[in-house]
Amino acid sequence: MKTLIIAAKLILVMTAITGVMYPMIMLGAAQTLFPHQANGSLIYFDGRLIGSELIGQEFTDLKYFWPRPSGVGYTSQPSGGTNLGPTSKVLSEQIATRRARLIETHDGEQPPDNLILASGSGLDPHISPAAAFYQVDRVAKARGLDSGQLDLLQQLAERSVEPYNFGFIGQPRVNVLKLNISTDSLFSKRSK
Repeated sequence: MKTLIIAAKLILVMTAITGVMYPMIMLGAAQTLFPHQANGSLIYFDGRLIGSELIGQEFTDLKYFWPRPSGVGYTSQPSGGTNLGPTSKVLSEQIATRRARLIETHDGEQPPDNLILASGSGLDPHISPAAAFYQVDRVAKARGLDSGQLDLLQQLAERSVEPYNFGFIGQPRVNVLKLNISTDSLFSKRSK
């Protein structure tokens, strides 16, 4: 009986420490040190919430930069890729359809692979710099920008490239939502 009482007390103490105190300390530390990240890295535009910089969104309008394709339709519940393998006829058809659409909307130019192939999570918010630069002419044309504004848009895409983390981890990338917000901010009054 004495052992059961000691075990019950230990369970209560450890539950209080690991189930209440530790999470509260971590929550407080995160809110103090990294409030933007702790609250989901949310992005507001014109005073309203439009998304998170960590979760990809679908953009289909020609005047916006497009993200990577999503195997789950950009839904976060559940996120993930597909189980389609390299020999899958369905995957081959999806890739051919995506490639044809991109070639058609980009004056016959071959697209970078990450605009054709879905990411593993289905929610990747980034594209490669090459994928962003590939889309500059289409976005400028859809917005009715002149050659000077096209140069501004190209510079905006170049400034949107995020470097390697800590100088050596990952790859340079462009956050699609942030780039589209910057594009709207710069050209919404200038475009058609």
